[in-house]
Amino acid sequence: MKPVIRVIIPAFNEENGVGNVINEIPKELVEEVIVVNNASTDDTEKVAGDAGATVLREPTKGYGRACLKGIDYITSKGNTDIIVFLDADYSDHPQEMYQVVKPIIDDKADLVIGSRALGQRERGAMTPQQVFGNWLATSLLRLFYGVRFTDLGPFRAIRYDRLMALEMKDRNYGWTVEMQLKAAKLNLNCTEVAVNYRRRIGFSKVSGTVKGTIMAGYKIIWTIFKYI
Repeated sequence: MKPVIRVIIPAFNEENGVGNVINEIPKELVEEVIVVNNASTDDTEKVAGDAGATVLREPTKGYGRACLKGIDYITSKGNTDIIVFLDADYSDHPQEMYQVVKPIIDDKADLVIGSRALGQRERGAMTPQQVFGNWLATSLLRLFYGVRFTDLGPFRAIRYDRLMALEMKDRNYGWTVEMQLKAAKLNLNCTEVAVNYRRRIGFSKVSGTVKGTIMAGYKIIWTIFKYI
């Protein structure tokens, strides 16, 4: 029986990228694409709607907040097997969703991380601080939680029921690492697949600023120690 897959795309001022992302998602694979407009001041909402996505509004900024809004909506639908998370900036390759969900469909994993470290990265797609931050965070996860990851990549898939068991709380930069460490604590079957990564469309609101980089790095490390 074909699993019901829904995609959540948090989006803050991504009018130039979100349409490309939606259009390249394999439509035969997914039941619904949900874009959460996270306080955008541009035409993100219109572009996403025109591309065929279900558009939700989360007026308070925060990556985790947007993801939680999407999860609440999916819970109200009541018939989802797998949730895929994907960024709206067109840095990931949406057509690689097949390989991201395959370990779950094959009943070999509960959580699959699309690893940029294992795939091919376009030059300049990740800043040096992003590369270092991922290395540090995954090293701490291995040290304190005994789980081996190579990335905190946003392109990921998880069984819906397992996601609900994680009781996700983080409302901003700690979202991805919270999911991975909680999965480790609950002994979920976690794996990674290689995904390719390119320069994003537009300007990064996190890694593109010193303030954003520092805040994200601090929150990720704080989250890792919080749940030990």
